[in-house]
Amino acid sequence: MIKKIIEIVEKIDTSQVFSELSDAQSGGICVFVGTVREFTQGEQVVSLEFETYEKMALKEMDKIATTAVTKWNLNKVIIRHAIGLKNVAEPVVIVGASSGHRDACFEACRFLIDTLKETVPIWKKERFENKSVWVSAHP
Repeated sequence: MIKKIIEIVEKIDTSQVFSELSDAQSGGICVFVGTVREFTQGEQVVSLEFETYEKMALKEMDKIATTAVTKWNLNKVIIRHAIGLKNVAEPVVIVGASSGHRDACFEACRFLIDTLKETVPIWKKERFENKSVWVSAHP
């Protein structure tokens, strides 16, 4: 049975993703975790703040997951994005896939994060020491 986990959350717990993607039919699990980096375009980041139109975001995330499951014959897939204020080094997004073979889950994982960044309505405010700027989190 194919399992999809699609969520918008306040906090991402990276420790649970392995058990969520584990499957007796899967010989490979691939995970990408995106975090708040300390510098953006040479400026030191204090924190990021994420907002979303949740209903639309979840719908788009589900479409991405369904496409990946079909294209790469995945057993399980996860797309989880955080909202709210996040500090440097804190995880903000996690995507993952499990499949019978490693090539499929590597390719699917790259597709999941790249497509999420392109299509899901999530916005971030970059907070620096002397200013803050709203930008599309996923241009």
